[in-house]
Order: sequence, then structure tokens, then C-alpha cells
Amino acid sequence: MEDLRQLEFIATNSKEILDKQVVSYRQQHSYAGTIIGITALFIPFFLSSIGPFHLLRFISVVPIALFIWAILLMLNLFKTKPLDQAYNVEKYQDLLTNTYKEILQSEIEANLQSYNKNKIITEKGNRNYVRAMKLITIALLFSIVLIFANQFFKIEKVPTKFLIVNINKATKYNSINQLVNNSLVVFLDIQETQINM
Repeated sequence: MEDLRQLEFIATNSKEILDKQVVSYRQQHSYAGTIIGITALFIPFFLSSIGPFHLLRFISVVPIALFIWAILLMLNLFKTKPLDQAYNVEKYQDLLTNTYKEILQSEIEANLQSYNKNKIITEKGNRNYVRAMKLITIALLFSIVLIFANQFFKIEKVPTKFLIVNINKATKYNSINQLVNNSLVVFLDIQETQINM
């Protein structure tokens, strides 16, 4: 009897490589879906955190465009054809008349053809995925800089209010100096007046 261990090894190994290719492809789809969801949630947060400054609003178009471009690239991953997984169930009927050696050789050939067909699809998907991740990274860094710039410009000086109260009315309060309605209360022995500075 002929020793077929070498063919069995190659057939098993080629099937495992094909399975890993399919699993990796599905995992990439899962990651792409998650990233699309997170990006779609981040865009409104980013827009709401940009203040009334027209220059920042105008510049914020750049990261939004990058986010949308990245989402479209990720969505292209879902438009690809499904991967080939070697033998179809309908092929089993044809294999019943073949010898074991012919079946192993046929399986190796089918796995190799499937791997090569899938390689074209997965390489295109990988390029789109990597490009989309770069765009998201650039857009995220750009938007974080804009959010910090917005916080910097948002700081404005608010006039301090002083409320001067007659010392006889001071017994209503627990301490000498308190913050009341965003005004610093100072107790002096004069008539009650309000001064804006």
C-alpha cells in the first residue's frame, strides 16, 4: 500500500491555512463594524463640542470629511464577495468514485485555488481597512486638537460681582465671606449697595 501521509499532511495543512484566512476575514469585518459604530457616535460628540467660533467650525469640516471617507472605505469591506472555502457539498458526489489519493490531491488543489481567489479579495480589503484606520487616526488627532483649541478660545473673562452688605445684616450668614449667586459677599459697616467690576 502506498504511503499517503505526505499528501494527508499537505491536505490538512492547506485546509487549516484556508480556514485561518476565512476567520481573519470575518474578524476584520467584525472590527470594521465596531469602528464604524464608534466613529458614527464620535462625530456628533465632536460637532457638539465645537463652540460658536466660525473659524473652528469651518476647520472642523476636515476631520468630518476624513471620518466619512473612512466609514465609506470600511463599508466597502462589506460589499465584497464571500470567500471561497474549497469544496462545495455538491462536489462530494463526484468524489465517491475517486481513490483516496485522488481525493487528497483534489482537496489540495481546491484549497490552493480557493486560497488564491480569496487572496485577491482579502488584499483589497486589507488595503481599504488600513487606509481607513489611517484616516480615522488623522481625523481623531485633528478633532482632538480642535476640541482643545475650542476650550482655549471658550475661556472668557466674566465680570466679578461684589455685594457689599451692611454689618448688621451679617448675622444671617454663617461666615464672614461667602459666595452667593456667583458674587463675592464682603461684610462692611456701610449701606447695602451692589458694584459691578
